[in-house]
Amino acid sequence: MSRNNFSWKQPAIGAGLMIIAIIFAIYLSGLKSVLPVQLFSGLLFGFVLTRSRFGFAGGIKRIYVRGEGSLTKALLLMLTVTMLVFLGIQWFASQNGAVPAFVAEEGQAFIPGTQNVFFTNLGTVLGGFLFGMGMIFSGGCASGTLADMGEGEGRALLTFIFFVLGAAPGEWARYTLDESALGQIGFRAYLPDYFGFFGAFAVSMLGVVFLYWLTVRYEAKRKQEGTYMDPLGDWEDFEKPLESKEAYGFFSYETYHKLFIERLTFKTGGLLVAFASVFVLVTTEKAWGVTSAFSKLNVALLKPLGISFSSPAFAKIVADVDAGLMLDGGTIRNIGLVLGSLIAFLLAGRFSFKFSMSAKDAAYFAAGGLLMGFGARFAKGCNAGALYSAMSTFSVSGWVFLVAMCLGGIASLKIFAGKMSLIPKARN
Repeated sequence: MSRNNFSWKQPAIGAGLMIIAIIFAIYLSGLKSVLPVQLFSGLLFGFVLTRSRFGFAGGIKRIYVRGEGSLTKALLLMLTVTMLVFLGIQWFASQNGAVPAFVAEEGQAFIPGTQNVFFTNLGTVLGGFLFGMGMIFSGGCASGTLADMGEGEGRALLTFIFFVLGAAPGEWARYTLDESALGQIGFRAYLPDYFGFFGAFAVSMLGVVFLYWLTVRYEAKRKQEGTYMDPLGDWEDFEKPLESKEAYGFFSYETYHKLFIERLTFKTGGLLVAFASVFVLVTTEKAWGVTSAFSKLNVALLKPLGISFSSPAFAKIVADVDAGLMLDGGTIRNIGLVLGSLIAFLLAGRFSFKFSMSAKDAAYFAAGGLLMGFGARFAKGCNAGALYSAMSTFSVSGWVFLVAMCLGGIASLKIFAGKMSLIPKARN
């Protein structure tokens, strides 16, 4: 793609969608003041995830398939930066009398983000494992599926449909488990309660350093085997920096290419995702999550068809749906994420619909969506809410989910190697 053959038709459509997004934000501000902020954060997530090809699922699959851990290291950088900022936010709130959300009484100030300090039980482990399996089948996690939808991927749309269908059963299963004697076996651990805030950060960093060490060790092993691939080896030619030896002005194709076409590095993507996550916490007092909105969409779509959601597991979900999905911040943020990815691809002149797939692959994508939908709600979140946000808010549940999710992802890569298009054959 060069200056001579670049078409400005898609960027013009992208600019039009940006104007529509602004109009939509103005409309949302009349419903609830925080909703335009939710839309903006979603747009930012979508734009960054697409421009950098950044994603949580790739942290497992990429290093397993390619032998290089550039994305895994970027995820660890993102986690470190987010933890550091969340540390300051939570410490400040605590010093001003706030308490963790899970012990706060009605009307009492709570520490932002501690809603993600989940009770860890069998649901966390099994849900994380199933989610890890599903994200490999579908080629992305929850946020990745939304981003891929914005990029025109048919597999993502199919995954999303079954993701939503699997969410409500996952909610019911987790509620049923939590109410049982088996579900009471577990713990809720907020690291600052045991080590103080700075001690919690130090303990968390020990975990991050250990993961970085594992990544480097695995890379060294793959280099010895001769199966280590160039971290930039999968970049398309048009994603690479232009080889221009002449100086160029700001209002030039070269500048446009740098801002909207050239691929962002994983590290840059990770830092921008960290910024967006901090923005969400500061503006909403809640950490980033994706899949709770899927449960609400499930109920909103199926309830009019006569399906009953009378279980106490759905009490709050039904109340939120009855109030209107356009008042739900998570739903608005997810809409923004899809729109942000679409705008990013349009501005780069890359958008196209990609619906071609075999029946076999379609079955895997559907299964991946069901596994992720059920698994995410059984574990009380996906890679965004149950892993990244939980770990960033110093919840041990995030680390447990991480291990379970990784094991599930590796299981899919090994057991189903070569059996569908997104899972390569096993290495000899």
